[in-house]
Amino acid sequence: MRRFVTGLRAATWPRAVARGLFLVVVTLTGVWLGVLLGARTTADVGPFQATLAVTPSVYGGSEVDIPPLGSLMFDTHDGPAHLSISMQSLDRSRTEQLITDKSAISKASAHAVDDIADGLVRLALRTMAVSVLAAMALAALVYRRMSRVAVAGGLALLVSAGSFGVAALTFRPQSISEPRYQGLLANAPAVVGDARKIAENYSAYADQLQKLVTNVSTLYSTLSTLPVYDPAPGTVRVLHISDMHLNPGAWTIVRSVVQQFKIDVVVDTGDINDWGTTMEESYVDSIGTLKVPYIYIRGNHDSAVTSAAVARQPNAIVLENGITTVKGLTFAGIGDPRFTPDKEARAGDSLLTDKTLDQVRGVGARLAATIAAQSEQVDMAMVHDPVSATNLAGYAPIILAGHTHARSVASLTPVPGAPSTDPSLLMVQGSTGGAGLRGLESGTPLPLAMSVLYFNTPTGSADGTRPSLQAYDDIHVGGTGVAQVFLERKVAPFLTMPAPTDSPAPTDTPSPTPSTTRSPSPSLSPS
Repeated sequence: MRRFVTGLRAATWPRAVARGLFLVVVTLTGVWLGVLLGARTTADVGPFQATLAVTPSVYGGSEVDIPPLGSLMFDTHDGPAHLSISMQSLDRSRTEQLITDKSAISKASAHAVDDIADGLVRLALRTMAVSVLAAMALAALVYRRMSRVAVAGGLALLVSAGSFGVAALTFRPQSISEPRYQGLLANAPAVVGDARKIAENYSAYADQLQKLVTNVSTLYSTLSTLPVYDPAPGTVRVLHISDMHLNPGAWTIVRSVVQQFKIDVVVDTGDINDWGTTMEESYVDSIGTLKVPYIYIRGNHDSAVTSAAVARQPNAIVLENGITTVKGLTFAGIGDPRFTPDKEARAGDSLLTDKTLDQVRGVGARLAATIAAQSEQVDMAMVHDPVSATNLAGYAPIILAGHTHARSVASLTPVPGAPSTDPSLLMVQGSTGGAGLRGLESGTPLPLAMSVLYFNTPTGSADGTRPSLQAYDDIHVGGTGVAQVFLERKVAPFLTMPAPTDSPAPTDTPSPTPSTTRSPSPSLSPS
C-alpha cells in the first residue's frame, strides 16, 4: 500500500509541472495579445499629438517616428518592451501659434519632458491593465475556473510590471546622444541636430529631449521650407569619402551632403577611378563643383594620370607623402604603392606576397617619418589600405583609410618610438561609389557610404590644445535613387569603440559584397 501511494505521488509531479507550464504559456499568450491590441496611448507633445506604444521585443530600445521626415532610433533600454513614439498629427491652433509667436517653440519644448513623462506613465499603467485583462480573459476561456483565472492575472501583472522594471533599471539616458536616423537625406542634419552641441549638452536627458522636440517643431512650423542648420561656432566638419570607382551618381550624393551638413573640407582616401586612364580624367571634374577644399590620396586603382587630373581642380590638394593644413586641421597623406587597375586580368599573380606586404606597410612608415620630421602635430593621417596604418599608430590621433569597401572603426596601439602613447583611431570607410560597376556584380548594389567628422575649435586656444574629434556620423545612402539615408551618430568618448588591436593583414582589392555593417574591428579580408 505504501509503495502504491508513493508511486501515485511521483506520477502527479509531472502532471503538476505540465499544468503549471501550460498556465504560464496561457498567461504569456494573453499578455502578448493584450500588448498588441491595447498597449498604446496618446499625448500632446508641443504642437503634436503623439501616439506612444509598447510592442514585444527581444532587444528593447526606442523609436521616434516623424512622418514624413523619417525615424530616430535610440538604444535607450534593454528588455522585452520596445517603445514607439509616433508624431502623427498637428494641432492647428498650436501650430499657428508656433508660426506667429517666436517664443512658442521654446515654451512648447520646455514642457516636452513632462508631456512625454506623463504619457509614459499612462502607457505603463494601460499596458499592465490590458495585459492582466487579456491574460485573465484567455485563462477563463481555457480553464473556466476562477482560481486559475486569478493566478493568470497575477502572473500577467508580474510579467508586465517586471518588463517595465527591467527597462527602468537598464535605462541609458546618454543613448539619446547617439541616434540612428533613417529617412530623407535632406532632413538628416536638421532632425539629428548639431554634433558639437550634442557632444557638449547631452549630459541631461531632459535638455536633449527638448532639443529634439525643438528641431522637429521647427521643421513643421516652417511648413515646406527646411530650417536653417545653424552650426556651433568653431565646429569644423570633415566629409570622409573613399572608393568612388567612377560612379557618376555618387557625386550627387556627395554634393548633397556637403550642402546639407555644411561641410568645410572633403577628404578622399583613393580609388576615385577604376583603371587610371586618360579617358577617366573628366570624372574628377566634379571635384570643382563642391566649392570646398578637397584633399586626395591615390588608391591602387588610381594612376599618376588620375593624380594629375585631380590636382588640376581649383579646390583640390593631392598629398603624396606630404602634409597640409586646411581649416585649422593638419592632414598628412600618402598614396597606395600598388597600381592594380584590372584585378581579373591579373588573377594568376600573387598580390599578397611578402614584397607587397613590405610595400603596403612601408608607405605608412614613410609617412610616419615625414610626420616626425616636422614640429607641428598632425591631426589626421590618410592612407588607402588600412594595413598602411600599422606604422602610423601613435603618429596621428586619427587615421583615415578605405580600400575594403566595408566601414569599420578600431583603436590601434602606438608603435614603439611613436611621439604619442595614446591609441590612434583607425576609421576605414566603405565605398562611397558603391564599388562602382563592380558593386553590381553581386546582384545587390552596395549602399553608398561616407562619414561626417565633427571637430571642435581647431586654432586660437591659449593653452595650445589641438582640435579633437567630438562626434561622427556614418551615412549609408540607398533605397530608391538618392532619397533614403541611414545615419548613425557616435559621440565622444566613443564608449563602444573596441579595445586596441594589433596590425591587420594586407588586402587585395575586395570583390563587392552587399554587406556594409560596421564591425568592431576593420574588415580586412578580401571578399
